Amino acid sequence: MARPSWQGHLRLSLVTCPVALHKATTEAHDIHFHLVHPKSHNRVRMVAKDPDRGEVARSELVKGFEFSKGKYVLLDKRDLESVKLESTRVIDIEEFVPLASIDRIYWDAPYYLLPNGKTGIDAFAVIRAAMEDQDKVAIGRLVMTTRERVCAIEPRGDGMLLTTLRAHDEVLAMKDVSSTKVPKPDKRMLDIAGKIIDQLAGDFDPSHFTDRYEEALRKLIAEKRKGKPVQVAPPAESEDDGKVVNLMDALRRSLDSDGETKRRADRYLAAQTRRKRAPSRRRPRKPRRKAA
Repeated sequence: MARPSWQGHLRLSLVTCPVALHKATTEAHDIHFHLVHPKSHNRVRMVAKDPDRGEVARSELVKGFEFSKGKYVLLDKRDLESVKLESTRVIDIEEFVPLASIDRIYWDAPYYLLPNGKTGIDAFAVIRAAMEDQDKVAIGRLVMTTRERVCAIEPRGDGMLLTTLRAHDEVLAMKDVSSTKVPKPDKRMLDIAGKIIDQLAGDFDPSHFTDRYEEALRKLIAEKRKGKPVQVAPPAESEDDGKVVNLMDALRRSLDSDGETKRRADRYLAAQTRRKRAPSRRRPRKPRRKAA
């Protein structure tokens, strides 16, 4: 079993129980690269370098906050220790809220919250079962790596799921990102779009969605290890006939489309994306000769 990320106590009023946090996600299957010199095959390591003093040891460095261009407030280890939050190793439940009242944009990192040993396991079971009966989510605080985080706790299986929440000032309002006005759709188009949604309706199954880029990378690495030459895939066929797409016509065709039609549409969109990114290769037109 993996080591817990955090150990402490869960407290509800005067009831406490020892708990441990375990990461609910992993990056172990992601592909990671190192910078390697192609001639020596040695891994290149980054060196700390001062413009005036040259190479310096990382142990000599301190943190600096840039308050104006090129001017810094320097903070050493002792300065940072003075504002370090004391980890009380306690998750204090402050309130209970409906799950739907938490906007999904605030959800951050998930952890499994589990009993830590047999001591206090009855208290853990009571808190978990009471939350499940009331259909409520607990809101609390905990200190992780010197930073205090607000968290949401909900029953899951025989344990609980603790998810850290983003702070209010970390979330941008949509109006601060874009001021685009979305028009009101035509009722006929809306009806057709609704039927398309009905055709594609189902339950979410994460196993249906794989990272195609990661899969392609793994295949490429395996082929390179065997010394095989890299095969560059031919560009997808473009179905762009230069005509302006009629939205109503596209919706109607989508309603009657099968899998092959969708695959052709995907290829068309991919070709359009590449066309926008690629530099123009059009040859300049030759000037017309004037009639004698």
